[in-house]
Amino acid sequence: MNLILQGLHTELSTVERIAALTGARRLTAITPFAYRCEQVDSSPAVKAQVEAECLAAQLDCTWLAAEHRLSDFKLVAMDMDSTLITIECIDEIADMQGLKPQVAAITEAAMRGEIEFPESLARRVALLKGLDASALQRVYEERVELSPGAQNMLDAVQRAGLKTLLVSGGFTFFTDRIKQRLKLDYSHSNVLEIADGKLTGKVVGTIVDAEEKKRTLERVCAEIGITPDQAIVMGDGANDLRMMSIAGMSVAFRAKPLVRAQADVALNFAGLDGILPLFK
Repeated sequence: MNLILQGLHTELSTVERIAALTGARRLTAITPFAYRCEQVDSSPAVKAQVEAECLAAQLDCTWLAAEHRLSDFKLVAMDMDSTLITIECIDEIADMQGLKPQVAAITEAAMRGEIEFPESLARRVALLKGLDASALQRVYEERVELSPGAQNMLDAVQRAGLKTLLVSGGFTFFTDRIKQRLKLDYSHSNVLEIADGKLTGKVVGTIVDAEEKKRTLERVCAEIGITPDQAIVMGDGANDLRMMSIAGMSVAFRAKPLVRAQADVALNFAGLDGILPLFK
């Protein structure tokens, strides 16, 4: 078993201290902020101690039973809001209506798994009724930012020949633009209904909930001739769990506790490019 330790600011002395807890045979720098501890003790007691120390030091720790190459995978599937980008688009749209606190509270409850996603989406979108559609462009231009490490991660996976899928419970207005901007291969999300230049408070067509995300992953995998265990799936909320459950590697990024607990990899401090040191 190997252990990868990494963060946005990683002190070698801290890494050496944590590595010593595991009895690591060797400590290797992968990048200036990521280290591999080889042949470590991964007993429950040691794991618990290491994870507590890493949390205090703001380091991510990933236990790896087997080493993979990035090219062993063929697809990276990403959630959009609070994963590939830093914001929840619907919360920022609501801000244009002066309703961000109400909508954000529903968003948070849904991400924690306390409200089923279709219900939460319907409640939030209904609050946007009557908003001028130009607000969507303002949100895109003024507030959409890529998450730390996103561009570096995408550059690496695209160089390695992996396909990319953006699958979101958000809206096509944003996923279409981000897909084009980042040269992604596939995207799927919800369609906001607009009439006479204003939001109607409804979405059109199939709701992209947890099951639809899973079906989309399966569909894209079939289309490119792979199985889901050749996919890396990244997400942060309960709506991502079903597609994460069938992936070869699931990555919880700055995620809710429910999601971190079920993912193969949890990146709480490193950027999205924190997946890269996990591979040979």
